[in-house]
Amino acid sequence: MSEEPEIVALGAAFATPQANDDTQPQYTKKNTQIAFNRTELATILNLYGSKVAAGEWRDYAMDFTRERAVFAVFRRSSEQPLFRIEKNPKLARKQGAYSVTAPGGLILRRGHDLGQVLKVLLRKPRLVSA
Repeated sequence: MSEEPEIVALGAAFATPQANDDTQPQYTKKNTQIAFNRTELATILNLYGSKVAAGEWRDYAMDFTRERAVFAVFRRSSEQPLFRIEKNPKLARKQGAYSVTAPGGLILRRGHDLGQVLKVLLRKPRLVSA
């Protein structure tokens, strides 16, 4: 008696997911992490690029958790961050989702608009006499 191999059509079996399929990940609010969107990140990186060109900043780190997203700026990578730019959506209706924090934990500015919050990091023009 010869046994014939079973022919399985892979395309039809895997094309439509089953309703009771538990192998698909369940995306809930608990599993998601907070991150900067593209426009927020472009705004932050434009400021970062200008500060690197001026020689003030040299390194950065990003951290994304369930509660907040953090963009930390360093003068040297072995030090504590000079500033932390944070996005915390839980505070969006109260004090604003964005904040800039100094190394000691002092919040320099907080608000609803990232561009306005980042203005605290811009230097004001100084008068230079010859």
